[in-house]
Amino acid sequence: MTIIWLITFFALLLVEFITVGLVCLWFAVGAFFALAASFFTDSVMIQTIIFVVVSVVSLIVTKPLLKKFKVVSIEPTNLDRVIGKDALVTVDITPSKYGEVDVLGTVWTAASKEKLEVGTKVVVEKIEGSKLIVKRKGE
Repeated sequence: MTIIWLITFFALLLVEFITVGLVCLWFAVGAFFALAASFFTDSVMIQTIIFVVVSVVSLIVTKPLLKKFKVVSIEPTNLDRVIGKDALVTVDITPSKYGEVDVLGTVWTAASKEKLEVGTKVVVEKIEGSKLIVKRKGE
């Protein structure tokens, strides 16, 4: 069982180094302690319990500490600038079919809860995925 814990430990460390955020460091710590336990006991049950307990405890202890040091920055995008802007329907929109609108000189796929024909002036309410949600101007 020692070799399995060793492989698990290195596999988890590899995943941790490949990923950007802390994903499985705590489980790597648990695997390391289970690996150490495998030198003292052949009981897979005890090794597994040590793995689970150490992983959970290290997660509970370190996660709040890491949140204090983690810098959360929200990168504003230029997409937000279209919300609330006037647009012009360039392809008919129905509740069951996407259409297109021109906003600030850019054509977007758009959806609406109502039927909007070409040439209708609309206002952008929000963005859902890569589509604008629009409504008739003046409502």
